[in-house]
Amino acid sequence: MDIVVLGKTGIEVTKLCFGALPLGPLQKNLPVAEGGEVIAYGLNSGINFIDTAQGYKTYPHIKMALNAVNFRPVIATKSTAVDYEGMEEAIFEALKSMGVDYLDIFHLHAARVGSDVFEVRKGALQCLLDYKKKGIIRAVGISTHSVKIVQAAAYRNDIDVVFPLINKIGRGILEGTVADMEKAMDICSKNGKGIYLMKVLGGGTLIDDFESSMEYALDLGNNYSIAVGMISNEEVEFNTKYFSGIKNLEDIIKIKNKKQVRVSQGMCVGCGTCISVCHSDAIDFDENEKAFIDQSKCIQCGYCVASCPEFSIRVI
Repeated sequence: MDIVVLGKTGIEVTKLCFGALPLGPLQKNLPVAEGGEVIAYGLNSGINFIDTAQGYKTYPHIKMALNAVNFRPVIATKSTAVDYEGMEEAIFEALKSMGVDYLDIFHLHAARVGSDVFEVRKGALQCLLDYKKKGIIRAVGISTHSVKIVQAAAYRNDIDVVFPLINKIGRGILEGTVADMEKAMDICSKNGKGIYLMKVLGGGTLIDDFESSMEYALDLGNNYSIAVGMISNEEVEFNTKYFSGIKNLEDIIKIKNKKQVRVSQGMCVGCGTCISVCHSDAIDFDENEKAFIDQSKCIQCGYCVASCPEFSIRVI
């Protein structure tokens, strides 16, 4: 599998990054042992890069995987903390929960935060920079769906890595178009930022158009890594083969994930919490004042699943 270097960081990663979001409680909710086994299978299959987050609740799965393999992969995580103290707690949580003594990449987790994110979260950013000086964090990054934030990050000396949302139809992109995001990423790359991509399959919603969606992402840049969420050894095997040039698309037909995020109408109380956290404006009330998900907009991020106080939203 091809290896790329993330900008000026010197961090070498596989072209395929293991996206840990879907195996955790926001989506599939695999038991720790089972999820850890899938990650370990990915690592033993040639992947050396894992993307996770404080909010994904997958640190225990990753720790289980690390204990099962004989090398230390590159780990990227992120936190929505807004101040110094909150981010410091997030750093300690990541170190302890995964059983590691340093973190390769730590992002400001700013999916739908406005363009003032660097001012609003300056305390959290300063914390990351301080821990980078201490050698506990190797690179500081930002994870975002916004074109404007990617544009801003391109010119900031305190941001080493950018993790933008992009896919061929622009599903989930904020404050710009697909072309705008491509241009912003290109500026980041020219300015030495490391880049890896999220939601190239639209959170799984473009699985029926896997080949053209993935080839679009692969053609964006030779120095970009691509995060792909995986929940089974079968998916790991398909993706590692695909990224190694073995592109048997009959396999993806066999394993493609047809799950959707759905609301249990009987359990929904119409509180609107899910609407307020949706990054993609995909949720609204129906005629019965129950939450309704527009599948054409949903990117299956799972935030609505985690936010629902009645546990009425599930990925099924």
